[in-house]
Amino acid sequence: MNLSLLQRKPDSGLGNIRSSPADPTRNIDWVLLLAQGALAVIGCFVVYASSRNRVPDDPFFYTTRQVIFTIGAAFVMFAVMSVDYERWREKARFLYGITIISLVLLKLMSQAAGRDLITFELGPVNVQPQEFAKLTVLIALAAYLSEERSDELSYPRFLGGLMVVGAPALLTLVQPDMGSASMLAVLAMGVMLVAGAKPRYIALITLLSIVSVIAAFATRVVNEYQVTRLRVFLDPDTVNPELQDAAYQVRNSIRAVGNGGMFGQGWLQGPLTGEGYIPVMWADFPFAAVAEEFGFVGGAALLALFGLVIFRIWRIMALSRDMFGTYICAGVCSMLLFQVFQNVGMTVGIMPVTGLPLPFISYGGSGQLTWFIMLGLVQSVHMRRMR
Repeated sequence: MNLSLLQRKPDSGLGNIRSSPADPTRNIDWVLLLAQGALAVIGCFVVYASSRNRVPDDPFFYTTRQVIFTIGAAFVMFAVMSVDYERWREKARFLYGITIISLVLLKLMSQAAGRDLITFELGPVNVQPQEFAKLTVLIALAAYLSEERSDELSYPRFLGGLMVVGAPALLTLVQPDMGSASMLAVLAMGVMLVAGAKPRYIALITLLSIVSVIAAFATRVVNEYQVTRLRVFLDPDTVNPELQDAAYQVRNSIRAVGNGGMFGQGWLQGPLTGEGYIPVMWADFPFAAVAEEFGFVGGAALLALFGLVIFRIWRIMALSRDMFGTYICAGVCSMLLFQVFQNVGMTVGIMPVTGLPLPFISYGGSGQLTWFIMLGLVQSVHMRRMR
């Protein structure tokens, strides 16, 4: 027997799948990846069900675009996964600066146009800088807080983190986009809580957020339709004719959820879903379509899938090799939990309508791309946890 064959060193090429436990390609969280993929696929079907009768002669108009958005976002996510997440720390200031410039530029364009703009209209594509701000502010805040080597967040570092989040949050609030601004506040609370912030620090963030919202309403920075949405939430049974249009979609979304019963009306059989009783359902109220067509069981299954994704992100946060990765996961986990709760809550009438989409399910390219990138970052943290 040729003993040299037994003593041969492992091949370092792609053919060797046992090269090292620390090899990133061996540490993909497949449960998270498959659960996220399932949500994205479900989202394409939901977009079709709720938008197929909205564009004459083209029932696949929104669905085709959503599929393209999802495929493109998947490629970007895998590119993010292939890079060590630590490299994003080096680009934190640059990305943060681009975000601030984009939000200021959007506000200036709004003033020049004489109307509120929340997107950059680039031909057939609309880009929402507020969506990408969730990602860049998360990276900037995680990079800033990870510089402190302590189990408890110091007050000076807390104030610095508050300023990192506060500037883009205020620029987002005056767009006006209260939904995205609230996401940045949740991001700050989630990351700083994990960073060791004292309860009074979290209470201060909450207080500042509430005061900012009250000030926005008091000074009429927000749009009239946002004021109307709040009035409808506070008085859902209103008979005020001025509020009927805003109350219409909320009441019908609640009806759709109730109409689904235990097992639903069946795929493409929901009357409220398919006949346009809920305006822009594919973007704002997709959960109502799920509940009407697949009932309580279908809605619960979808929420369970979200729960699985959130649990896996939490698990990766606990396994992270450093605090930068921990804070990245904490921010993604807190934002995902809040955004799902907010969207489903406004669908069933327990939260005011803010326009926050349901991640991976609602129609939209900017949101889809942002969430795929953030999940790619989380995967990168897991893939390199053993280095």
